[in-house]
Amino acid sequence: MSNHSSSPHANEESPAVLLTQSGREGRSQRYRPRSAPTAQCFGRLNAGIADREGETSVTEEQSVPAATGNVPGPLCEEHPELAAALEAGRITGEVGTPRENNLSHIHRFLDQERQFDFGVALTQEWDYAKVFALMVEKVGLRPDPAFTEGVDTISTERCIAALARFGDVLGSAVAAQARILFATGHPGGMLPVHMAFAEWAAAHGAEVISPDGYIAVPEIGGDLRRISGVWVWHQHGGVPHTHLAEPMAALLDELTTRGEEAPDLVVADHGWAGCAGTRGIRSIGFADCNDPALFVAEAQGQVEVSVPLDDDVVPQLYQPLIDFVLDTAAGHLDN
Repeated sequence: MSNHSSSPHANEESPAVLLTQSGREGRSQRYRPRSAPTAQCFGRLNAGIADREGETSVTEEQSVPAATGNVPGPLCEEHPELAAALEAGRITGEVGTPRENNLSHIHRFLDQERQFDFGVALTQEWDYAKVFALMVEKVGLRPDPAFTEGVDTISTERCIAALARFGDVLGSAVAAQARILFATGHPGGMLPVHMAFAEWAAAHGAEVISPDGYIAVPEIGGDLRRISGVWVWHQHGGVPHTHLAEPMAALLDELTTRGEEAPDLVVADHGWAGCAGTRGIRSIGFADCNDPALFVAEAQGQVEVSVPLDDDVVPQLYQPLIDFVLDTAAGHLDN
């Protein structure tokens, strides 16, 4: 959940702008990634990359703590172009979601507020200190608890590690010709990412779950729509940015009503992934640095992989990430 203060996505109930991806050329079984942009992997952002309006940014005048959660490691060294692209796009590194928002959302998750619990059932005892420590470990937030305002970080190293595990899970499921359900609560940023994964999975023999007909979401209104194999929540003529679990609950309930089996794998984000994981369905997903619920679900064993990243950048900036995941996944088809 990005919380970019002047962005229309700051209100989780407001419709997001739907951005789609142009058609992709047919691919051989081994995925061939496009060239990633080049940039300094671990330095400050290139001055030519404009800050998005309303976000926290680093300037020469700003003072930020020396301690950072974005410490380079062997995966950044092994994949320097990917690491550079992630940081240049502010998907990782010093990101747009401010520290105060990250810390506030930990409290709101612990209070089990709607939009912040992601439908994740708590099976362990959690308090602020435990969740903060988890977010430092899994996401790469700055580790100093006394730092409460300013620029926060997402670890590029941990993002790449999670993306590799994500690709392994997706690739093994597709190799087994599994039934896979793709969904997103972030259509303005993540929809093209999931579309690429769904297209690749279907092209290599997986069953992308796509029941026909009208599917209502009775608890919150609206209905479910499928865009190029990816499920989204539709309401009032738009596809809102949402972290609610109700859309996934409605979809899974509808599958049961129709006598269909549950998915073998859910590939999603936010409440879509949290709800599926809580129901015992194998799930992998994405979450931002202010989304503790999905990382708690991973720690509790409900979600297999939670990838830390900024979930609301311009969609084309995710292309190197897509390439890396599909290249990793394709390795399972060669065996």
